[in-house]
Amino acid sequence: MSVTAPSNDIADVRALVAEEISAVDRLIKTRLYSEVALINQLSQYIIGSGGKRLRPVIALLSAKAVGYDENRHIDVAAIVELIHTATLLHDDVVDSSKMRRGRETANLVWGSEASVLVGDFLYSRAFQMMVDLQNMRILEILADATNTIAEGEVMQLVSCHDPNITEQRYLDTIHNKTSKLFEAAAALGVVISGDKPELEEAMARYGRHLGTAFQLIDDVLDFSASPEQLGKNIGDDLAEGKPTLPLLYAMWKGNKEQAQVVREAIEHGGLDRIKEISDAIESTGAITYTFAVAEAEAIKAKEALRSLPRSAYVDALDTLASFAVHRSS
Repeated sequence: MSVTAPSNDIADVRALVAEEISAVDRLIKTRLYSEVALINQLSQYIIGSGGKRLRPVIALLSAKAVGYDENRHIDVAAIVELIHTATLLHDDVVDSSKMRRGRETANLVWGSEASVLVGDFLYSRAFQMMVDLQNMRILEILADATNTIAEGEVMQLVSCHDPNITEQRYLDTIHNKTSKLFEAAAALGVVISGDKPELEEAMARYGRHLGTAFQLIDDVLDFSASPEQLGKNIGDDLAEGKPTLPLLYAMWKGNKEQAQVVREAIEHGGLDRIKEISDAIESTGAITYTFAVAEAEAIKAKEALRSLPRSAYVDALDTLASFAVHRSS
């Protein structure tokens, strides 16, 4: 079957690997089965809640982009999605979130204890699947990734309510917390296809920059998207006192009164002065600045793809870099 290059529509990107995505979903459902009913209920709830499946799609496209034609990339993509889902369960507990992908969070439905424990189950099941692949490099990449993600979670925790963090500290945090799994997904698509270290590094760079751009735009959307578009409550980051780049930039570039309002919002959390903060973000160009940083990351992601031979799959990866920046949810 011939493969045509995708348009700028994310649906066309997914269509390139539609059969593989379906296989990933089937494998996840099979491997999540447990004789413990609560594990089945909660894990199927969050896995079935939708989401963009960007990380497994990246793993699939990466493998196809380097000519892989077997089926172990299905396992890799499923493992990546299980790890991502486990982090969501834990994140929502830490953040006391009530909404995820337009639905009540699992911790709101079943409680924090169940969410944490089922998140642990997903992590351990993912590592069982890694062992089944009998590839030490895959184990190494994912062990490093999960450790780095945990470090990123702690970095974010200690940065909460701290208005004095630098832009570099913010970027380091989102690299560890978010883009590290994008990086792993992109690299693993190459690893599963054989020993191609130069392409593995290129794809790792692609995933790293793509993931950073994606998180930057998430932080923009926290102030500019509707709850229906974003799938969570607008202003959640502000309410939790998270010093995201739009807030930090508004504080750095605003007048004395604006800087004080934003500083107090970060220090204490809450949405009491959201109108003043939104005005400060708008008047200082904080959204434009954050968008420009994200766009620069997306350009670096696209540049990393130049090491790969041109194909519809590489074009799709290029399109994902554009999508990461130019999206509304």
